[in-house]
Formats: sequence, C-alpha cells, structure tokens
Amino acid sequence: MSADKKKLNRLNRLEKLRAIAKQTAATEAAQAESTLAQLKMLSDRTRGLASGYAARRDASDGAALHHVSRFVGGLQALTRTTDGDALRAQSIADAKQQALVEAERRRAAIEDRADLQARRIASKGQPPVLTSRRTNGTELE
Repeated sequence: MSADKKKLNRLNRLEKLRAIAKQTAATEAAQAESTLAQLKMLSDRTRGLASGYAARRDASDGAALHHVSRFVGGLQALTRTTDGDALRAQSIADAKQQALVEAERRRAAIEDRADLQARRIASKGQPPVLTSRRTNGTELE
C-alpha cells in the first residue's frame, strides 16, 4: 500500500473518531439543554406557587398567617436556589454548545483533508492531460 493511501486511510479513521466525538458532544449539549429547561420550569413553577400563597388572605388567626408566611419564605428560598442552579446550568449548556461547535469544526477539517488526499490519489492515477501543440508554419501553408 502506498504512502498516499495509508495517509488517506489514517485520515478516514481520524474522521470517524471526530464524528464520534461530535456525536458525544451533541448528546452532552442536548442533556445540558434539557437540564436547563427543567430547572427553568421548576423555578417558574416554584415562583408561581410562592406568589399564589403570598396573595392568600384567608388566614383565620395569627398562627395560620405565620404558618403561611414561613411556607412562602421557604418557597422563595427554594426559588432563589433554583434560579442559581438554572444560571449555572445555562453556563454549562453554553459551554457544551461551544464544545459541539468545536467538535464539528474539527471533524469538517479532517473531512476536507481526507477529500483533498483522495483527489490527489485519483489525479495521480490519471494520465496527464496533453495540451495541443502549436503547428509550425502559418495558416496559409
């Protein structure tokens, strides 16, 4: 096997590895986006519960009012925690998306190199194109 074909085979193997890395990055990015969406939904739901309970005015006595107030405070604390988690999930999702873009760029670069190598090998197998020669003399002869 010639050195050019060995190089092409190596580039094709490397492209397959880069495609697998891209698929892994895509899976991780999708999982990060899913986690982010779940955290945002949870944060919104908890915030809605807290505002709903805070708006209630049906407490029969001070103890019930105190109980509802503590419950709302707990929900608000949970909302703040979830908001922080969502913010961290957003940065992780952004990083995973960037990793996916980088993996695709690397895969495409190897694909381009492999295509170029394949064209080089194919062009070596073809006979050279001969240009027409200029005839001697003039057109009048």
